[in-house]
Amino acid sequence: MDALDSKILHALAQDSTLTSERLGHKVGLSPSAAHRRGRQLGEAGLNLGYGARPSRAARGNPATVFVSVTLIDQRRETMERFEAAIADEPLVTEAHLMSGEYDYLLKAEVPETDSFERVHREVLAALPGVHRLVTHFSLRGVISAG
Repeated sequence: MDALDSKILHALAQDSTLTSERLGHKVGLSPSAAHRRGRQLGEAGLNLGYGARPSRAARGNPATVFVSVTLIDQRRETMERFEAAIADEPLVTEAHLMSGEYDYLLKAEVPETDSFERVHREVLAALPGVHRLVTHFSLRGVISAG
């Protein structure tokens, strides 16, 4: 991947609806060259695809909540059960295995039509292997990945 590929990926990350002509103009290539390089980036696994990004309103104006999770132990089975459960939970939009004080950091989006109390009690605390949850509510986003 070279600097031009990085420019192409950045342009597509900003606007995935760019035509080959507009993409080429942004990065200094002909439309056919821009199309070819964009396709090659996808085939190489460097561009994971294109898709819709629903607005906050379309997602139910959710509150963003970060939850640090400590499991009852570090056994492989415990971690695998927990990870399988969060993969199936639509309210959890990101999950990271962490080093340090707790085991996982989850990012959840709780629609305004739901209550965090219910989510905490019926969803998060009910996940397999959970020993402790610590919740942090986002007041507002400052920088977003997309």
